[in-house]
Order: sequence, then C-alpha cells, then structure tokens
Amino acid sequence: MSQTQEVITQNPITPETCFVPKTHEGKGRRTAVKRGATAARYLHYGRITIAAGDTAEKFSNNDHETGLICLNGSAKVSTNGSSFQLDQYDTVYVPRDSEIEVEAIGDAGCDLAEISAPVEKQYPLQFVSYKEVRENPRLHLIAGKPPAERDLNVLIGANVEAGRIMAGVTFSTPGNWTSWPPHEHSKLLEEAYLFIDMPAPSFGVQFVYTDPQNPELVQVVREGDCVLMPQGYHPNVAAPGGQINFLWRMAAIREGEDRLYGVVNVQPEYAAGGSGLEAVSDKK
Repeated sequence: MSQTQEVITQNPITPETCFVPKTHEGKGRRTAVKRGATAARYLHYGRITIAAGDTAEKFSNNDHETGLICLNGSAKVSTNGSSFQLDQYDTVYVPRDSEIEVEAIGDAGCDLAEISAPVEKQYPLQFVSYKEVRENPRLHLIAGKPPAERDLNVLIGANVEAGRIMAGVTFSTPGNWTSWPPHEHSKLLEEAYLFIDMPAPSFGVQFVYTDPQNPELVQVVREGDCVLMPQGYHPNVAAPGGQINFLWRMAAIREGEDRLYGVVNVQPEYAAGGSGLEAVSDKK
C-alpha cells in the first residue's frame, strides 16, 4: 500500500501539535508543518524567503504536488520548461516529480508560502493570477454579514486540477469573526491557517474544538503564526480595529475524491442560515 493510499491515524488537537508560531521569521527555504512534528497527516507547509541579490532556491518536490503562493515581493518560478512571475497572491501549481527554481525579482526580494501533499498522479502545471481571481465570482466573494463579514479568494480550488491541495486568502472586516458560522470538514479535508497582513499590534483569537463546551485550542494569533485543524470547528475573531487575515490551506484525505471546497458541516446550533460558502461550493 502506498503512502498516499495509507489510512493515517487522526491526530489530536493540542497546542503542541496544532500551533506553530512566527513561521515568517527566517531566510531561505524551510519547513514549518509536516507529518510527525505536527498534527498534519498529508498537508505540508513551508516558506521560501529570498532577499534581493540572493542565490535562487532550487529543489525537487519528489512525490508531492506543490502550490507556491507569493505573499510579499515578486518572484520568478521556473519549472518543467516554463517560467512565471509571481506578484502578491499570484500562485503556481506544480505537479509532483518536478525540479523547481525560485528567485527574487526587484529590490524587495520575495516571500512565498510553499504548500504540498503526497499524491499518486501527476496533474497539469498551472499559473493562477490573483487579479483574475478577484474578477471571477466563482473564486472571489464577500461572505457573511457584519459581524462575520470577510473577503474570500480561492487561489487553488475548482480552477486548478489537483489531487489533494487547495488554498486561498481570506481578509476579515475589521473586528469581525471569520469561518463563521463554525464549520468542520474532517472526514474530507485537513486544514491550516497562516496569519498574514496583520502588522503589530493587530492580533486575533483562533478556536479549534470538537466540543464547544470544552475547546481543545483557544489561541492568540499574530503575523506569521500557523494553526492546524486536523478536525473540529474553527472560527476566529479579529481584535477591534484590526483585521484577522489568513492564507488557508487544505489537503484532501482521499486523493481526488475528497478534494471538495465549501462542502462543510456547520455546527448544528448555527446551521439554519447555511454555511455562507454556497457560491463557491464544489458540491453538486
């Protein structure tokens, strides 16, 4: 039985397994979330931070499909005979068994999120323009209403053929909740939030729980922090006057079959109004 077919035991929700602080600090290519060290089973996350003039980062993704998302600056990504310029929130999906080179463009350098998951199949190389995402109502919407209003953008979803990974960016209205009403999707997907564009003193509070009376994780989050949701409901809230913004990343449990965005189970007490994700749901 291959690694991607193997049924991996669900990991517990604890601060030690589900909270990785300050992942934005550092240089070069490094890993913050992987199987074993955290609650992740299939989802991997790292950063590639290159200053202007520094040597390019070169690596093979082996049996992992990979999403590279530009968080700051500009980058040139070269792979499989093609090159792409990535500006903020532009994305490249790279199939498994690829050689990848990332170099900084311009004086600001670049900072990329690298997300990946093991897959059996190869899927097509694809570039995703953030500008085009913003213009597509199937990929960009204002979800919810105050005090749970947020700007949601799907970067790797139904627009990209892939085996496991999905990703996007969500920006709250200042002081609002997001991922509300509380929902979970652990039978299909595991997820993680990377908190971005939250300059000090901005902060928020992230919840992860299977029992609303006894939350397993209640965590203050700031710029660069990462929270994993191997299971459970996971709402969060911004401190007054500031936003809670995050790059969300998901990995399907079963390759292909479970890769469904917006298919969620809403916490029963809040289910009457729907999930708020109907416009971008992959459920038929």
